[in-house]
Amino acid sequence: MDRPLNIANEAEMLAFGSKLAATLCPNLTIYLIGDLGSGKTTLVRGILHGLGYKGVVKSPTYNLVEIYKISRLYLYHFDFYRFNDPIEWEEAGFRDYFNCDSVCLVEWPEKANGLLPTADLQITIDIPESGREINVHAGTEAGKKCLTHW
Repeated sequence: MDRPLNIANEAEMLAFGSKLAATLCPNLTIYLIGDLGSGKTTLVRGILHGLGYKGVVKSPTYNLVEIYKISRLYLYHFDFYRFNDPIEWEEAGFRDYFNCDSVCLVEWPEKANGLLPTADLQITIDIPESGREINVHAGTEAGKKCLTHW
């Protein structure tokens, strides 16, 4: 997206996630960038609900990864906020999750310091005076393909 999208409330964030879900296909890595409380996990909840998932969606802050199998997708939701050293990502064995059968949504990707695959999409959530502002950047051809559906 060339211009920021303004999100007024949680319902709009969930709706944006649902709309994004319709563009997802296996073999995507999506970075979610934003401060604590910016709405990254809410966005993931919207994506999962858009894919038909009916269960509870929780932040993987303590587990580091939440795993969802939804029809045609293996979706992995990572949160690396608690990482103190990028080598922790390598030692946790997460490399295998990033494959041609999965969609990986990654909160705090900078904590893995260059060990992650290139982001197909990078979604940045900023907190202006009210609501949220979302910027989506395609980093690969696969990411650009997702954005053509908008």
